[in-house]
Amino acid sequence: FTLIELVMVIVILGILAATALPKFVDLGGEARVSVMKGVEGAMRGANTMVYAKAAANNQLGATGSVTIAGSAVTTVYGYATNGTQLALAMDLSPAADFTVAAGAIQRAGVTTPANCQIAYTAAASAGASPTYTPTLSASGCT
Repeated sequence: FTLIELVMVIVILGILAATALPKFVDLGGEARVSVMKGVEGAMRGANTMVYAKAAANNQLGATGSVTIAGSAVTTVYGYATNGTQLALAMDLSPAADFTVAAGAIQRAGVTTPANCQIAYTAAASAGASPTYTPTLSASGCT
């Protein structure tokens, strides 16, 4: 082979590899995990907003309610009582991409929703903070 032929073969193989590689590498699961990490941050931020509004309205007791963006959010010790109430204070967009339940916010349309979720547990007592438990795996979020 001449040098020109070898260079042409290398260029052709490079072009084929560049077009075929994205078909074999699926980054969708990792992208969905990152989206759910963003949802966890949004949950924390929305709950901080709920707590601030509850504190301003003197609603830090065992039960209460605050209005955020036209929605009544029930509270316990100033924080949202469950995931459904917390989602009322959030803007999950597009809404069809998420499943909101009392205990968690899950990514809809994935193979294993239980492995692509952020679980929410309300504050258990005055002065306690709610907990956010991510269950995220790239294989579960595909």
